[in-house]
Amino acid sequence: MTPAPEIVPDTEHRGLLGVLPAAWRPYALLARFDRPIGWWLLFWPGAWAVAFSGQALHRWDLILWLLVGSIAMRGAGCVYNDIVDRDLDRQVARTRSRPVARGAVSLKAAWAWLLALCLVGLVVLLQLHRTAQIVALASLVLVAAYPFMKRITWWPQAWLGLVFSWAGLVGWAEAGAENFGWLPGLFLYAGSIFWVIGYDTIYAIQDIEDDALVGVRSSARALGARIRGGVAFCYFTALFLWSGALLIFAPVIGPDPLLFALLLPAALHFLWQVVTLDPADGANALARFRSNRFAGLTVFLAFLTLGMLARI
Repeated sequence: MTPAPEIVPDTEHRGLLGVLPAAWRPYALLARFDRPIGWWLLFWPGAWAVAFSGQALHRWDLILWLLVGSIAMRGAGCVYNDIVDRDLDRQVARTRSRPVARGAVSLKAAWAWLLALCLVGLVVLLQLHRTAQIVALASLVLVAAYPFMKRITWWPQAWLGLVFSWAGLVGWAEAGAENFGWLPGLFLYAGSIFWVIGYDTIYAIQDIEDDALVGVRSSARALGARIRGGVAFCYFTALFLWSGALLIFAPVIGPDPLLFALLLPAALHFLWQVVTLDPADGANALARFRSNRFAGLTVFLAFLTLGMLARI
């Protein structure tokens, strides 16, 4: 059984950690392998882009490579974040048990683990064409700056939106830009940014009190009593921008009003999140946050359907 000090409050797979050798557990926790929600959220925009381009069936291998890259690079990002935030993490109840913060993994070992995960990302990068490679590498600047955003802006979630949506640009550069230009991909990317701001604001609800004590900023603190309305605005804007992407394809498949029904499942799911969100309940917020892996699936199915229609 996994010792209690190794378990952070939002761990999903305690059984997996229990199977791993004790020496490996801190590294799995450091890369958040126990919490797959993070790589699902990083993966979905890339999968959307491939589906939107109509290449999902033909380029199923690309979708799998994007999944591998999402797991590795999300893990690398978490390791880097924990290295930078180790002092802050010790002051926050939810994060003080993270491996670097509690000393279970040394700084030297954390940097080595980061490098190993980046090498996996490099393997994925080599599967892409030159333009997509350049787009992917450009994200490293945003990733490197993210841990510092909570110290200088009330909206680090917006910066996370830029980072966690980037796979959409990579996927579009690889599968869609040559045939359809960049505009549809940019609409998809912009919508994803607001989706990320919405769900990460929900996630930040768990840390509002601790963040206030240590001086960490977040959109949840900035919105205060207006959190539910702020999240609703972000989700609505995401749907609006994705609808704009659908409109770009209207000349290709016809201006059918039913086109917009493709996003109805996602819209209903977002509505459920907003209506049932309890900003005073961290467990409630965590459950709504995690449900976005399903929200990502509904958007994927919408773009998959659209992409297939565009190819007919």
